[in-house]
Amino acid sequence: MSTHSPHKQYCTAFVGLDVKVPLMDGTNRRYINFDNAASTPSFKCVQETVNQFLNYYSSVHRGTGFKSQLSTHAYEQAREITMAFVGANPETHTCIFGKNASEALNKLARRFPFSPGRDIILSSGMEHHSNDLPWRKAAKTVHVNILPDGRLDLMDYDAKLAEFGDRVALVAVTADSNVSGFINPIHSLAEKAHAVGAHIVVDVAQYAPHRKLDIRDLDDPTHLDYIALSAHKMYAPFGTGALIGRRDTFEHGDPDQVGGGTVEIVTLEDVTWSGPPERDEVGSPNVVGAVALGAAIRFLDEVGMEAVAQHEAELTAYLLSRLQEIHKVKVYGDSDPGTASERLGVIPIQIKGLSHFLAAAILGNEYGIGVRNGCFCAHPYLLRLLNIQEDQAALVRERMLRGDRSDMPGLLRISFGLYNSFEEIDTLIEALNQITLGHYQGDYFQDQTSGEFYPHNWKPEFRKYFHF
Repeated sequence: MSTHSPHKQYCTAFVGLDVKVPLMDGTNRRYINFDNAASTPSFKCVQETVNQFLNYYSSVHRGTGFKSQLSTHAYEQAREITMAFVGANPETHTCIFGKNASEALNKLARRFPFSPGRDIILSSGMEHHSNDLPWRKAAKTVHVNILPDGRLDLMDYDAKLAEFGDRVALVAVTADSNVSGFINPIHSLAEKAHAVGAHIVVDVAQYAPHRKLDIRDLDDPTHLDYIALSAHKMYAPFGTGALIGRRDTFEHGDPDQVGGGTVEIVTLEDVTWSGPPERDEVGSPNVVGAVALGAAIRFLDEVGMEAVAQHEAELTAYLLSRLQEIHKVKVYGDSDPGTASERLGVIPIQIKGLSHFLAAAILGNEYGIGVRNGCFCAHPYLLRLLNIQEDQAALVRERMLRGDRSDMPGLLRISFGLYNSFEEIDTLIEALNQITLGHYQGDYFQDQTSGEFYPHNWKPEFRKYFHF
């Protein structure tokens, strides 16, 4: 076991880390969460800030009472904090709050000012569905190839930009893969997009909690035109996301959703829309969620994103080195501990000869370890990583459409948060060792409709832990 535990200076900053969960053998064990790429636990400062704010919570904008004015002040301050976190200039950028990054990207897809001469969106084969499917509905979408190891094919990016040239309206790319942890050279991609007159939107939902972001000034050829992030991946699970981007885009055009808060003047014959960001924040906003995000960002700034990145790189290097001890475990993407600082702490693995569904069930039920398994909302990318040919994929799709997901391709994904430790990795390695040896106690059955495995004769009593 490692003697160095880099999480100790951070672990007291989180809610619920000491919570124990029930195991199949009747014992309880402190939960180990390696599913941070999906959602992160809450900072205590977020919980405390929200509890303090709820004493004053009220409607925002145009209210004359003290609580309403204070709530408006808090909401707008959260917007300022969010913009400052990514280096956005309030004179040239705006920050539109919504539910999450997925909603933000859908909004941009509906609001982006396409023109007849620019009718192509250049995306990639490594995107989360949320930065792919909205664009398919908006315009002709062309995907940049992925190399066999999972990296973005930069030569193909250049080739497609050259092929389509001034027909490219927008480049939509992720800052990093939520599956493999590969980081893309987003500012270089932006410069090349701008050279052909296109804008670029970057999905930073996975990147923002782990690395320093800089959207850069609009006169910088490497600037990012739009970015989308989610608070639930940034230790603020209160249902907020943000679309941050060019103010001039949102100063024009009709909002994609209309109603209260989006207008200046309405008559029975006409409407005058508000300016950004109000034009695109229909109805009463999630003020509490914005306050939570602001509090989380303040704490991340206090820790320092360089320290966050260093901590994660240490954990990633340690896990990759320990995984080399287990011959039946295959790491997808970059498995070199020496390059851990060049990628995010998102590690996809496969246990040879064992369903990812079953492996995840054993880790949860017998060790109290939470991981993610499956395709991680990036189906085309997983098929590429797993080298599944189209005829094989077609057979799987056919079975899934018949309601049988038992053979759905997928991997196990281990992803780190600021609070994770070397000791937790040691526990995971011990569990994986036992699983590869066939040493697990449960007698599991598979639900074909979901693909998931469940142990016979045991089920957690959730009502003992929480119910309404």
